[in-house]
Amino acid sequence: MTALSGLRAVLFDRDDTIAYTDQAVYRDAARWAASRYGLDASHVGHVLAAVWADHTSPDRESSWWHLRTLSEEEAFWSEYGRELTRRLELPADAAPEWLARFPYEAYMKPVSGARDVLSALRTRGLKIGVLSNTLPSIDRTLVAVGLADLIDVAIATCAVGIHKPEPGAYHHAAATLGVEPREILFIDDKAENVAAARAVGMQARLIDLSGQDGDAIHSLAEVLDIVDARWEAVGQ
Repeated sequence: MTALSGLRAVLFDRDDTIAYTDQAVYRDAARWAASRYGLDASHVGHVLAAVWADHTSPDRESSWWHLRTLSEEEAFWSEYGRELTRRLELPADAAPEWLARFPYEAYMKPVSGARDVLSALRTRGLKIGVLSNTLPSIDRTLVAVGLADLIDVAIATCAVGIHKPEPGAYHHAAATLGVEPREILFIDDKAENVAAARAVGMQARLIDLSGQDGDAIHSLAEVLDIVDARWEAVGQ
């Protein structure tokens, strides 16, 4: 690997990088709703997937991509809950109970070894940041996966109004971390985001936790290998 120079921070994507969506929780939610409201679990699962899909496309006015504040996100989840219960023909007052039992962050889990890797990076004197195309409530999700205390800066692009791979998202992250783009190692699971980071001067690596992409690193532990290779190259 090419040695890194002037490294002061590591900036991670969140989803499929340091955390992931646990599909088993969707099944748990479907079974819970089936038991609680007398529904068919398979039907609930299909409706859950459909309603979420309708709220994730950037082209849709109802999408989370257009949220900017926590209050807007709160209204988004209220509308999401109403739509979910409407399609399942449940009373409207079922929505708050459902969302309290299975909030957004309940579906997330930390990637294996994430806490150890972030801790090791901090002991090496590096700042840790997260830059994710996600809703404004990123802090709550990082608390839920047990990583918040190891992260110096967490940026939800919704709150900034600029999403990856737009250059402004990376410049905002660098400024918030208090370092230059060239002093950042960026880790993301999407090739277009990695390419955009390199275009603004960041040193970046693609991560593929499935192990299928031969050009990517396949575990968070490999981030430590990259950093340590840099220390060896500069004789520290």
